[in-house]
Formats: sequence, structure tokens, C-alpha cells
Amino acid sequence: MDIQSLKQRFGIIGTSAALENALSVAVRVAPTDLSVLIMGESGVGKEVFSQIIHALSARKHNPFIAVNCGAIPEGTIDSELFGHEKGAFTGASDARKGYFEVVDGGTIFLDEIGEMPLGTQSRLLRVLESGEFIRVGSSKTLKTNVRVIAATNVQLAEAVRKGKFREDLYYRLNTVPIAIPPLRERKDDIHLLFRKFSADFCEKNRIAPISLLPDAREILLNYHYPGNIRELKNIAEQVSILSTDRQISGYDLLRFLPQAAQNQQLPVIWRWGR
Repeated sequence: MDIQSLKQRFGIIGTSAALENALSVAVRVAPTDLSVLIMGESGVGKEVFSQIIHALSARKHNPFIAVNCGAIPEGTIDSELFGHEKGAFTGASDARKGYFEVVDGGTIFLDEIGEMPLGTQSRLLRVLESGEFIRVGSSKTLKTNVRVIAATNVQLAEAVRKGKFREDLYYRLNTVPIAIPPLRERKDDIHLLFRKFSADFCEKNRIAPISLLPDAREILLNYHYPGNIRELKNIAEQVSILSTDRQISGYDLLRFLPQAAQNQQLPVIWRWGR
């Protein structure tokens, strides 16, 4: 599949070289069973890339599940991923299959892999190396055939140096790395994304569309976007619903960018307001 068709299929907007390179790597690695490590800041769209890889793989008709490792308490993550036997711990009234058992033949996306406890990392490494795992509270070895795609918004190499992430697991996951650029490095895409988000929101809610005046567009392009695409979408929707004037000036836009007033990259007139 060519990159343009891929972007249309998955609703990806943008033409930056770094974005298209990341998509190209995803397309090339998808037909294989190699583990993939997707790197990028929060809000850049890492899960979309995992869905692309799954959809273009031989596993596409089998299950896909996304798991946020940072959202699962340390005491229950082993049970969630690998399952448990009845009575394995307080509250385990029945045996339960974990994600690696349920998704056999499919793909599991482990987001925020850097938050995974060291003990669970050892279990994951065994799955990656041999396809074997053991339910919590059991001594029986089970087999699974699951492709693992992991994602992180932290520097795992630094976590390895600090002893917070297993070095052998890092290299096992990092077989094929995909780096997704932050939005501030995709300046040519920012206005395109804003227009798409605002137009979709206005159409869905049956309100008049908005447009940015030149000074507002300049501010939009120079904002830092710590929340990346997720933050830009939120800004577009807020502006669309809360702005009385449908032509948005730079002064109007600053009301929705509280951090922008301190952003030294913005023109002086907008840094301090009018």
C-alpha cells in the first residue's frame, strides 16, 4: 500500500518527511512477525501506528488489543496480561484468561511499556523469546502466538541505565523502532490538522465553521503543543464552540492557549497581549 492511500484509510493528515518516514517503516515491517517499538511523546498517535501494523499484517483477521501498562496497578498487571488460577490471590474467585491467552494469533499493543514493573518485564521477555507463559498461581506452562507492539513516551535506554527497564527486553522489543515526530516539528501540518478538526466538529454539532486570521495562524504555528495532536484537537473544538466571532484573531486564539503568553517564540505583540 502506498503512503497516500494509507493516510486516507486511517485518517492521517500531514506531509512532513519524518511522519512519512515513520509510516513507511510501519508498512515495511507490518507483514513480518517482528516486535516493534513505537517511540514518541504523549498525544502523537502511537496507537494509530499499532493499528496500521496489525491491519497490514497476516494477523489482521485475528484479535487486536491495546493495553495501557501505566494504567494497570502493579499488583494486578501480571493477572491482566497472563491470567490467573482460582484462589491465586484474594478476590480470585474464578480462573481467568489473560490478554496473551485471549489474543492468541493476534496482536497486543503495550502502551507506556516503560511503566511495566520489572517482574512483569521478565514474564514478557519469556513470551517474546519462547511464546510461553504461566498464569498467576499456576505451575503449568501455556503457549501463545502473539505479536507484540510496544510504545513509550520515555527514553527506554535511559531507563535501562537507571535499572528501571531490563536491557535484554529493551533490545528484544527494539528490533524495529519507529519514531513519531512531535507536532511542533510538523509545522506545515498544524493548520491542516486544525482545519480538519474544527470543520468536523462544526459539522457534527451543526454550528457555523470558523477560520483563522493571519495573526491567529502565526500563533497556532509557533505554539509548543506539549499535548501534541490530542491538544491541538482539543483547542480546535474549544475555539469552535466558544468563540462568538467565526473569524478568529490572534487575540481571540490566545484565550485558548494559556501557555502561549510565555512562549518566547511568539511575536512580542502577542506574548504580552494587547
